[in-house]
Amino acid sequence: MKPSLPARPPASGPEARKQRADGAEARAHLLLSALKLFAEKGFAKTSTREIAQAAGANLAAISYYFGDKAGLYRAVFTEPLGKPCDDVTRFLPAHLTLRQALEGFISGFLEPLKLGDLVQQLTRLHFREMLEPTGLWAEQLDNNILPAHAALVEVLSRHLGVTTPDDDVHRLAFSITGLAMQTFISRDLIVTVRPQLIATPPAIDLWAARLVDFAEAMVAVERARRQPALPVKKNKP
Repeated sequence: MKPSLPARPPASGPEARKQRADGAEARAHLLLSALKLFAEKGFAKTSTREIAQAAGANLAAISYYFGDKAGLYRAVFTEPLGKPCDDVTRFLPAHLTLRQALEGFISGFLEPLKLGDLVQQLTRLHFREMLEPTGLWAEQLDNNILPAHAALVEVLSRHLGVTTPDDDVHRLAFSITGLAMQTFISRDLIVTVRPQLIATPPAIDLWAARLVDFAEAMVAVERARRQPALPVKKNKP
């Protein structure tokens, strides 16, 4: 019986680092190529063969890194923007001032804008998923977006002195989120009218700071609205 050759020991040192780097680069290239196609054509009309061809890879690479087309789509949909619930610790802790909490919420929300043109493709993909649902949007809503909204409501209730959040607290939370969301929805318009507003990471950080100012003002208005009106003093005759 011919003796079997000993198994090749796993790579180590520079060779292992090169293999890991090459693998990470190949995976990232597949993600970017898939993102462009999924955003343009949707999940159903995009084939794995198209993605592999666009990425300069073979079909086996998709199976290796993502399992299948659905696994690749999930990675494209969730990885680049992160999970809103992952940012909860940036604004939920009770020791934070209102401004610190709003800074944590809004700066975390706007961080993906620093990805440049990539974020516009991600935004289009998310809108397409809402129009042509595969189930990922509902999953994202339940697991990430709703918990983040609940955390913001908790923060606002705390700073408004509200024990049980009512409709107006939720309106305020949605409105503050809308301030940040608008920068993604209107990105094409912003680039056309005033591109310097989001052209660099420092510019995006400045935008976030301004949104915090606006959000603080909104909270102040709501706080004032909730304060009972002082009785009018009548002049003695």
